[in-house]
Amino acid sequence: MELAQVRLLVTDFAACYRFYAEVLGLKPQSGASEGPYEKFSPHAGSAGIALQDRAMMAAILDELGDAATGHRSLVVLRVDDLDTYCEQIVGRGAVLLHGPAEMTERMRVAHLKDPEGNLVELQEWLLLRT
Repeated sequence: MELAQVRLLVTDFAACYRFYAEVLGLKPQSGASEGPYEKFSPHAGSAGIALQDRAMMAAILDELGDAATGHRSLVVLRVDDLDTYCEQIVGRGAVLLHGPAEMTERMRVAHLKDPEGNLVELQEWLLLRT
C-alpha cells in the first residue's frame, strides 16, 4: 500500500489552486486551474496534495453537499529554511497565523490557512541538540 495523496474538498477551486501553486509554490500536475481536480507536488518527495471540487464529490456522496465546518484537516509541508520560505510566501500574499517559532526542540513551525480555511503547517526540522 502507498499513500498517493491527501485530497482536500474545496468550493472555490480557482482560489485554492492559486494558493497552492502561486503562494506555496507547489507544482501542479496538469495545470487545471479551474478544476474539478488537480494534484500538487512539492519539489522533493513523492507525497502530494490534491484539490477536488466539493460539488463533484457531493454528486457521489450526498453528505458532502453540506458546507464544511470546523477544522477537518491539517496539511503539513516540510521546508529547509522556514524563515526564508515564510518571507517568500508572505510576499506572494500568504497571511501567517503563527510563527515561525519553535514548537519542540526538534522542530520550528509556522501556520496559515488556504482560501477554504484548511490549516497548513510549515515545518523546519532541527538537528537534535545534545
